[in-house]
Amino acid sequence: MRQKLQAIPGTRITFVSQGAGGGGKGMEIVLTGENPLLLDQAAQNLTQQMRQVPGLVEVSSTAALVKPEILIKPDPARAADLGVSVSSIARTASLATLGDAESNLADFDAGDRQIPIRVRLSRETANDLSTLQNLRVPSQDGQLVPLIAVADIEFGSGPAQIDRFDRSRQVTVGGNLQGITLGQAVEAVNQLPALKNLPDGVQQQPTGDAEIQRDIFARFGLAVGTAVMMIYAVLVLLYNDFLYPLAVMVALPLCVGGALMGLLLTQKPLGLFALIGMVLLIGLVTKNSILLVDYALIAMQEGKSRRQAVIEAGITRLRPILMTSISTVAGMVPIALAIGAGGETRSPMAIAVIGGFSTSTLLTLVVVPVFFTYISGARSRTARVLSRATGIGRQSASSRSTVETLETVDP
Repeated sequence: MRQKLQAIPGTRITFVSQGAGGGGKGMEIVLTGENPLLLDQAAQNLTQQMRQVPGLVEVSSTAALVKPEILIKPDPARAADLGVSVSSIARTASLATLGDAESNLADFDAGDRQIPIRVRLSRETANDLSTLQNLRVPSQDGQLVPLIAVADIEFGSGPAQIDRFDRSRQVTVGGNLQGITLGQAVEAVNQLPALKNLPDGVQQQPTGDAEIQRDIFARFGLAVGTAVMMIYAVLVLLYNDFLYPLAVMVALPLCVGGALMGLLLTQKPLGLFALIGMVLLIGLVTKNSILLVDYALIAMQEGKSRRQAVIEAGITRLRPILMTSISTVAGMVPIALAIGAGGETRSPMAIAVIGGFSTSTLLTLVVVPVFFTYISGARSRTARVLSRATGIGRQSASSRSTVETLETVDP
């Protein structure tokens, strides 16, 4: 048995049998609020409307799980006339059905251990209304008043379990997915009138897979931005230049379209594993660009023209780029085909890698050399302008030094 006290007008003391709540669902929505009646009504409306959403099955609510209970409703007027407080009524009913608190119980000395002594009514007697009605409640003047004289006692029903979220009462409405993704289910449920027009004091709290998905997409941008900045920092240190790393990193946007196209053609969801595949692409795609840019820089240092260096870089590095790309794609094919245990879950990751790596490999051979040519040309023009400005400054300084020398020699 578990005691439940509700501090609402006509204070009610309820005793409910201990029960279990609902199990985990593919999609769960938590509603919280301080008003139990409004919260239960909102949960019922949402449950009925979610059952009409195609692809959501086995929709249930923890508010629908009820157990029989005995309701003890104090009568403030009669209790005040007889000098009985509500706390005395609750205390009497609690001692009779549950026993005293652990801290107030006497102990029986069994030698090597202490056994708490709990005195209460038997389960059969506690369920007898006549026995509860005849319980004696102490009044302020020391007299004992029958419980039935200050409270109404009747059978009723109530929640099997009371859950709380951030100290607010909560109800969980959930359902399993059949033929739709979690994102599609969340989008459909968010458009339901019951969820868009929640009563005052009732709020929605994301939980379960929906909350995880929201956090993943919220932090995915931060993860990608951090990865790009770290790659750029490493390339700046390696090339000792701030412009040439941009030619390497221009291939990064080329893989996003291919990854999304691959997921679209195979009808795979853009979930956690697909996002992991996109982050993996950031490291794979830059490899091909580094091969081209590094060879072109070496060729230019050997005295070759910019155009000749870029053409030789594309011809020379074409074979290793294709070999690494084909081997990577071939290695991802078994995962993309969902072969093995749990393959269906990892399949979007492999499809995103295959689609993004294929398009980026083909476009890198064209886009990166062109972008490298513009960066190298802009860098050369900037260097010439700075060299001219430095040369003019040196000539002016030399002329001023000559004039000063002549003025010193000529008295």
